[in-house]
Amino acid sequence: MNPKRLLKSAFVVLFLASIFSISAMGQASAIPTSQLINPEDLVKLLQTAEKQEPLMIQVGSHVLYAQAHIPHSEYIGPGSSASGLQQLRKRVDPLPRTKMIVLYCGCCPWGRCPNVKPPYDALAGMGFRNLKVLYIADNFGTNWVDKGYPTAKGE
Repeated sequence: MNPKRLLKSAFVVLFLASIFSISAMGQASAIPTSQLINPEDLVKLLQTAEKQEPLMIQVGSHVLYAQAHIPHSEYIGPGSSASGLQQLRKRVDPLPRTKMIVLYCGCCPWGRCPNVKPPYDALAGMGFRNLKVLYIADNFGTNWVDKGYPTAKGE
């Protein structure tokens, strides 16, 4: 292979790798583990939280929310959409930056979820310091509903 062609091929590979790494930044796995909460721990928190119940926001699809969601959680819109992020910012803007907020989706396996990282980034950027993301390894049905944790339907 001639040097110019080799250089061109290397450039294409590096270019594609950089695009892939940029798109991967939107993945849930890029959220710091210190900001995650497991389903078991959230259930315990909700059982003991009296006056300081966290604001829980489902950032996945409305169809999934209507089928089953965490009681008292709110549906904002898909976290991967501009309109969902706009609704999220509008909802939380008046809140104190110390308010505990739990984001969750559960549409698909954790590493492929497109909906939790953009809202996490938006809220962190707004200065929220008590922010958690519910770690759902497989999906909401498997990691929440099938375990018998509290659910609500509709809306």
